[in-house]
Amino acid sequence: MRAARRNRGERGSMAVEVVILTPVLLAFVLLIVACGRYVAVKGEVEATARDAVRAASLERDAGAAQAAAYDVVSSSLDAELSCSGADLSGDFDAGQLIQVDLRCTVSYDGLGLIGLPGSVAVNGTSSAPLDTYRSAG
Repeated sequence: MRAARRNRGERGSMAVEVVILTPVLLAFVLLIVACGRYVAVKGEVEATARDAVRAASLERDAGAAQAAAYDVVSSSLDAELSCSGADLSGDFDAGQLIQVDLRCTVSYDGLGLIGLPGSVAVNGTSSAPLDTYRSAG
C-alpha cells in the first residue's frame, strides 16, 4: 500500500520528460540532416571540379578549355545548387598544370529551426597536367 502512495506524486513525470526532450531530439535530427546536405554537396562539387578540369585538359586552347569546363559544370550540378562558373587558371602550355576552382552554396532554408545560416559556401578545386608532348592543333 505504501508503494502506491509514493508513486502518486510522480504521476505524469514521463509526459513532462517527453515534452522537454522532443525539441532537443528534433534539433539533433535537423543538425544531422544539415551535415548530410553539406557532405553530399561537397562531394558533388569536388567531383564536378575534377570532371571539369579533365575535360579542359583535353582541349587544344584556353578558350575551348574554359568552354568545356563550363559545359561540364552546367550539366553535372543540380539546378537548385547555386554555383559560380568554373574558373580555369594556369598556363595552357604543354607540361603545365591547369586548375578549376568551383564555388557553390549549400542551402539550409528548410532547417531554420536550429539557427543555421541560410547557406554555406562550398569550394571545389582540382588540377590536371597538360600532355607534355601535345601540340596546338
